[in-house]
Amino acid sequence: MIEINLIPDVKQELLRAQSVRTRVIAGSVFIGVASIAVVTILAVYVFTVQAVRSGLADTSIKQGSNKLAAVTDLSKTLTIQNQLTKISALNSSKNIDSRIFDVLGAIIPPAPNSIQISDLTVDSSTGKVTIDGQATNSYAAVEVFKKTIEGATLKYTDTNNTAQQIALASDISTSNTSYGEDTSGAKVLRFTLSFIYGPELLSPASKNISIVITIDGNVTDSYLGLPKSIFADRATDLTGVQ
Repeated sequence: MIEINLIPDVKQELLRAQSVRTRVIAGSVFIGVASIAVVTILAVYVFTVQAVRSGLADTSIKQGSNKLAAVTDLSKTLTIQNQLTKISALNSSKNIDSRIFDVLGAIIPPAPNSIQISDLTVDSSTGKVTIDGQATNSYAAVEVFKKTIEGATLKYTDTNNTAQQIALASDISTSNTSYGEDTSGAKVLRFTLSFIYGPELLSPASKNISIVITIDGNVTDSYLGLPKSIFADRATDLTGVQ
């Protein structure tokens, strides 16, 4: 069978070009319609759905705000709740002030140099202890009390479980000494004694606290009753001086 193509080549090229153009136009129209649909959906979501959701959120916020505003003493309640969250941290870092009674039990001398305390002040901000008391054995008892504190040593275990030892007190001084009568009519010497303690004494980080009383190896009443300032090392000779 013999087929004869009567359509010129130019005509065939034109038909193919028209077919391609038709497909391109159709694809462009489809993409344009799809783009318009997507833009429309986004516009509906932004201007409708988002607006509705925003309105619902605002309503919910207003309702919650009104409920909170209706609570009696709301500010006090919130303050208390905030403080409750800090109780554990504060409790773990607060000073153990009760240790001062252990110190008093160790430093108060026995009879006949008895000391009675009428007022005790512990200032944790400055680390100062102030004792207002009275002595039944006049100045001798006060000197014994003071020298006992000077010779006291604090032993403890630090956070690394290492044994440490420091002087219990520093800047020890007495003042406001005067005679008076106690409730029984006996003559007593009233005094005020103060000293600075190390922060390790009341720190919760210090464990196994103990107070050791040592007075440079001297424990006799005659030594305790003498002012420490009268003792000094013997002066050395000056060479070449006659």
